[in-house]
Amino acid sequence: MFLAELLDRTGLDVLDHLDRQVTVPVIDGLQAQGDLIVLPLALLGRQPRDWWELPAEGRELVRGEAGNNPHTLVADRGTCRMTTWLKDPEQLAIAAFENTAPVWLIHPEHGATGIAPGAWFVRRQREPAAGFRKPALVAD
Repeated sequence: MFLAELLDRTGLDVLDHLDRQVTVPVIDGLQAQGDLIVLPLALLGRQPRDWWELPAEGRELVRGEAGNNPHTLVADRGTCRMTTWLKDPEQLAIAAFENTAPVWLIHPEHGATGIAPGAWFVRRQREPAAGFRKPALVAD
């Protein structure tokens, strides 16, 4: 799918400098987008609960620190269920989802990435600690 087609289908937008004629890749594995990372659900080690169908308009997972640049998860109706009811010992997990067709993570500055069918969770990324400093969240 081309980025332009995905944006037309979802009503979302990206910054003008991004090429809308690029094919959005669908990746079957770990992937990062700014301050988020998508990981196989099995790595969480616990089964989430209270799943619901991803709404047709998608779901905003997180916004940048200044309240801008949301990361939005979108999918065709009936192909993705999700939950935010997660037990994550590091408290970085935001949502988990299971999809039977590609889902799309869209961000105004980064464009979009496709996530192959499977079971996944999304969490914040952390910068490695240096010296005695505590690890910090990656800022987008």
